[in-house]
This record gives sequence, C-alpha cells and structure tokens, in this order.
Amino acid sequence: MKNAPALLRYLLACADPAQAAVLRGFFKTGKGEYGEGDEFLGLRVPQTRALVKRFWKETDWKDLETLFASRWHEARLAAALVLVEKFERAEEEKTRGEVFRFYVKHLPRCNNWDLIDLSVYKILGAYLYEKKDSRWFDRLARSENLWEQRAAVVGTMYWVKRGKFGPTLSLAEFFLMHKHDLMHKACGWLLREVGKKDEKVLCLFLDRFYRQMPRTMLRYALEKLNPQKRKFYMNRK
Repeated sequence: MKNAPALLRYLLACADPAQAAVLRGFFKTGKGEYGEGDEFLGLRVPQTRALVKRFWKETDWKDLETLFASRWHEARLAAALVLVEKFERAEEEKTRGEVFRFYVKHLPRCNNWDLIDLSVYKILGAYLYEKKDSRWFDRLARSENLWEQRAAVVGTMYWVKRGKFGPTLSLAEFFLMHKHDLMHKACGWLLREVGKKDEKVLCLFLDRFYRQMPRTMLRYALEKLNPQKRKFYMNRK
C-alpha cells in the first residue's frame, strides 16, 4: 500500500471489523440483496468525512480512480465526497465541468444508496441546474442500473431546494410502478421535500396519483402533512 493514495491508507488504518459487520447487515450485502458483495472497513460517515476534509486537496484524478476502483465501500464514498469538495470549492466553470464529467463516468461505482445520496445532488444536480438542463435526469432514469435510477431522482434535490419542482414530479410519475423499495423511498423523500417548499404542489400531485403510489412512496411523501391530510391520502378511497 506504499503507493496508494494517502486518503486510502488512512481509511485502511481506521478499519473496525466489528463495525464492518454491522454495516454489512445495514447495507444489505447478503446474497440476492441490493448491496450483495459490498465490503466494508467499518468507518462511520463522520470519520470518512473528516479524512476527506484533510486530504481532498492532495487527492488527484489518479488517486480518485484508485479509490473508485476499490472494493471497500468507504473508499468509494471518500472518492465521491472528495469530488463534492472539489466541485463546491471550484472557482471556474471549467473545473466544475471536469468534476461533473469525472463523477458521471464513475457513477456506476457509487453502488449503494449512501454513496448516491451524499453526492449526486451536490454535483450532478448542481451542475445541471447551473446549465438549466434536466435531460441528464431523464437519461439516468431510463438506465437499467438501480443506482443510476436513484441518482436521477435524488439529483433533483438541488432543484427542489431552489423551488424548481418539474424534474422531481416528472420522475416521481415515471417511477410510480417501479418494483424496488429503494426507489419508492427516494421518490417519496423528494416529494416530501417538494411539499416542504410548496404543500399545494405536493397535494396536486397526490390528488392525481395517490391511489397508484406504492405505500412506502406515499408514506414518505406524507410525512410533513397534517394528520388529517395524511389519513385522507392513506385511506386511498
């Protein structure tokens, strides 16, 4: 490991086998589960963030390739978080574009929900908002890869926070019949965020689709509504 990126060396030094066992269960790494085969060092997210804050400047593209190629979940998460740092601190549009393209190229290596959720809206979502272009969301939504589909939905968070709800609503409708619970949760979560900004917009969407929505998606979407409205929509009558 002498030639490995410093960030990776420190991640390995912080390994905690007992915590790794807990994380393997939490992230569903068993046979046939969504995280099948994923391997963990046993770091908690704040530990990984602290190392990223320390080493992001010296972590270059070659180092990031190594991190994304790693079998260790925390190494791939660290790579995604380094790119967030580089994107948010970039002073030039050219640099943000380079980070965006590198991130999209390696998006298949963000192969669990936390890697997506902690990075995609801060890079992909932010860049597309800057370019006023939502077509990448549609492209990812039509992927056969579950994580790219989730990236499409969660990536719209940056837009929602700025009062732009179109991409989120379009994708929530597109994924109404999706079979995976992780997508139900993602769509419900983003709809809930829409409702926090504009409850009327959320309720108009629910009025059209609440009878069709998977129960998990609906339950997530309703979390911030008052009890009477939650009861009405959950009854589905």
